[in-house]
Amino acid sequence: MDLNLTRPLLFFDIESTGLNIPTDSIIELSFVKAFPGKHDPEIKTWKIRPWDYENNCQRHISEDASKVNGVHDEDLKGCPLFIKVAGEIAEWLRDSDLAGFNSAKFDLPMLAEEFERVKQYCRRRDSQEARELLEKIESINLHEPLMVDVQNIYHAMEPRNLRAAYRFYCGGEDFENAHAAEADTLATFEVLKAQLDRYKEPDKYREQVLKNDVKALSSFVGRKYVDFSGHLILGDDGEVYINFGKHKGKTAREVWKTEASYFKWIQDGSFTLDTKAQFARLAEQFKEERASAAKRPATADELQNLKDKFNGKLF
Repeated sequence: MDLNLTRPLLFFDIESTGLNIPTDSIIELSFVKAFPGKHDPEIKTWKIRPWDYENNCQRHISEDASKVNGVHDEDLKGCPLFIKVAGEIAEWLRDSDLAGFNSAKFDLPMLAEEFERVKQYCRRRDSQEARELLEKIESINLHEPLMVDVQNIYHAMEPRNLRAAYRFYCGGEDFENAHAAEADTLATFEVLKAQLDRYKEPDKYREQVLKNDVKALSSFVGRKYVDFSGHLILGDDGEVYINFGKHKGKTAREVWKTEASYFKWIQDGSFTLDTKAQFARLAEQFKEERASAAKRPATADELQNLKDKFNGKLF
């Protein structure tokens, strides 16, 4: 079954130097972009030299990562840095929804981290090239697109992994080059289409069906995370809540009012750049709200509350 799309859906997969988002980097990125009314997707894969912008050196690929993806440091010597292809990657992302296999928890946060590193680097450079690149990548907000995580759908329907999913949905044989970004991304693309075919009607064992609609498919991602690492979540009341540590369960607004230093602790800590950016954005929002409230006249209820608090005596 072909995908029912109203705008492009970009499947992607990342191979990296390791699994620690703040300290690791992308070494391979593959896009498979499906378009409305078009049967065949467009495909683009980048081999990327992982770079530590702070120490100005190539980042090492961990042994564990190399065992999985088969890539070693010397294999990437002649490859471009992420900053050199960031503009092209941004154009592929523009006006597209996103899809991947377990991408909501790792690939998307890692991609966002690489963009944040480039933004910080460009802001420190006073050049036309840096300004133009910064303008291009700042126009891409990875929090905006709908995200279809094929693994979440798969686990909801048939809990397994990508290799088993491909065998189960796509003919019973393993796909070649598993753990190469392009092979994994193409396999994910084929699995989602096969899932739509398999679950289009209920049966006696399963009432749930899959709707051929990106918004419905994206609902399998689950909770709405404000930052990709899940330290901030959006509550049903529209408020942002802290999702870890001593303030877990409290609203970010409440914590900012009672312990503003917590936000500085986040900026100084070993959190992802995206997490720091979201905390900074919230702090700025709360400051603006406070300044706006200070300028407007007090409401009748606020005056009454103030009167009650001081028993009618203001001085």
